[in-house]
Amino acid sequence: MKAIVINTGTEILLGDVLNTHLAFIAREIFQFGLRIDEQRAIPDGDSIQSTLADVFARSEIVFVTGGLGPTSDDITLELVAGHLKLPLIEDATVHEAIRTRLAARRIPTTERIWRQALVPGGAKVLPNENGTAPGLYLPANINPAVPSPHLFLLPGPPRELQPMFSDFVAPILRRITAELEKVAMRIFRVANMGESIIEKKIGGLIAAVPGIELGYCARPGEVDVRVIGSAEVVAQAEEIIRKKLGNAIFTASDETLAAVLVRLLSEREQTLALAESCTGGFLADQITNVPGASKVFVAGYVTYSNEEKIRALGVSRESIERFGAVSEQVATEMAEGLRTRTGVTHGIATTGVAGPGGGSEEKPVGTAFLGLSSENQPARWEKFFFPSDRETFKQLVAQRAFDMLREKLTER
Repeated sequence: MKAIVINTGTEILLGDVLNTHLAFIAREIFQFGLRIDEQRAIPDGDSIQSTLADVFARSEIVFVTGGLGPTSDDITLELVAGHLKLPLIEDATVHEAIRTRLAARRIPTTERIWRQALVPGGAKVLPNENGTAPGLYLPANINPAVPSPHLFLLPGPPRELQPMFSDFVAPILRRITAELEKVAMRIFRVANMGESIIEKKIGGLIAAVPGIELGYCARPGEVDVRVIGSAEVVAQAEEIIRKKLGNAIFTASDETLAAVLVRLLSEREQTLALAESCTGGFLADQITNVPGASKVFVAGYVTYSNEEKIRALGVSRESIERFGAVSEQVATEMAEGLRTRTGVTHGIATTGVAGPGGGSEEKPVGTAFLGLSSENQPARWEKFFFPSDRETFKQLVAQRAFDMLREKLTER
């Protein structure tokens, strides 16, 4: 079945709002054997009518987001009903739900608010438990005189659309796709290995598996390896991938490297502290974004200046003067001083030259040193070269620092 997404909203096309609906819907529908074949982003207004006329003839399922609110630019419902030649009828249940929600929040009503209680004849209401505008499902060929696909009208705000999709759209999709052949997909996240190197290791071998679809998605410090096919061929591909990439795979689930690290530390009942110079608190931000981080994360220091490295972490002034703040000696002393002061199991330190200035011939912009101090073991350090913009530099250093500890926790 061909599925198309139409995202309405002038704010999307102006760049004022990030369109997250495509990614969310694509992930949600894969379980039903569906994939997005096409996506359109269109402004508020009459363009939805021509868009519907264009896509209806070549789709089985259409998702339309946005334009269901009470303001003058919210005309999706009227245009859809007009295109399908369906009457708009006030739904008493929706009307009462809107009245109750507004009264509970002491929000005054306006005449236009009640437009959201209008429902095309024959449509199914999808309750909105996080807003006033309900979603709507219009079955295929709801008006036999106007051929149409299965049509879902969904609110624009993600906090309204996403729970509505999971609770009310998904059960409908499960029913209308019951006869479709389902495919399997696995994603393996690989740390600190370029996609060209990964391709060299596995590309030819995976391509030889009949009926497999292989893809890559690269981000700073990691690459997703994606395989799609029948359960049998995906299992064959997984065996190859795990054999060739080994411990470079940090997860086969939808979790970040920081989340993997928090999980591993929790399982081992170990703790972590961070001392950051060039990353400016970015590692701590990533760790504390993970639910349950408080069980393992004790403290984070941003020791940007040399004096603070000396005062807070006990780095020797001699090491800084002799080797420089960006050096293996200082990275090691930062990590060891951090662990000693906080009493944690593991301390990670970062120091480097983020740029665009400040580099030298010996230590050009992009140079980074990482220190790792672990209880009852000699400290480790690593040197890396990540020439890039400042934000990407931080991401790359963080990924390598986290993976440095992950490798230690999983070594045998």
